[in-house]
Amino acid sequence: MKLIKPNWPAPKHVVAFSTTRSGGVSKGPFQGLNLGLHVSDLPSDVQRNRSLLQQELGLTQPLAWLNQVHSNICIEITKPLKQIPDVDGSWTRKTVLGCVVMTADCLPILFTDEQGSFVAAIHAGWRGLQSGIIEHTLTQINASPEQVLVWLGPAISQAAFQVGEEVKQAFEEHDADASQAFIADTEAGKWRADLYALAKMRLQRLGVTQVYGGDYCTFNEPERFYSYRRQSMTGRMASVIYLEK
Repeated sequence: MKLIKPNWPAPKHVVAFSTTRSGGVSKGPFQGLNLGLHVSDLPSDVQRNRSLLQQELGLTQPLAWLNQVHSNICIEITKPLKQIPDVDGSWTRKTVLGCVVMTADCLPILFTDEQGSFVAAIHAGWRGLQSGIIEHTLTQINASPEQVLVWLGPAISQAAFQVGEEVKQAFEEHDADASQAFIADTEAGKWRADLYALAKMRLQRLGVTQVYGGDYCTFNEPERFYSYRRQSMTGRMASVIYLEK
């Protein structure tokens, strides 16, 4: 199992990473460590993969898996989840509660602060970014922006992410400067969107300047990452963050 760890100066008791395809028992288009139960992989294989991840971490509490719906909702968790909520992020100040989001092109964003007083994980596709999941998350946590640390995990790069005019307009309605995160595609009426840049703009407007990561492309590394744009039937990586005791 090969994990990608953030290149940020978080306190040692903050554990954070993104998984890759490496490891796991899934087969076919899901080959490797597929962690998504909703993608037509064998449920027994996915559960085995999740167990392998849990063992790798040595956590006694189960990770807080979500049913992600491209919303702007992030919830606080204070104890292990008994039901899987329809939300796209979670945060906590409790130890050994693992916040987790699944992605295969969308942008996973992990948060903590200089003291390691909280952790958060959100799933930010273009819909979630546009509708304010970053803003809603940080409003709930109410941390000092200048002390917040953010890591942008593996997502699709601008060169590989074609979108329509309606996506560009949706971002520009919120912030005219968002146009800087789009370049015209060779196909008429299409654009290439930079999820990393769009996230950084939102964070900067909130006063968050300690932003790391943002240098991967899930689409262009098939041996390392799942990518829905590359292959619609595919698995999901997970980005996890928690506070050690």
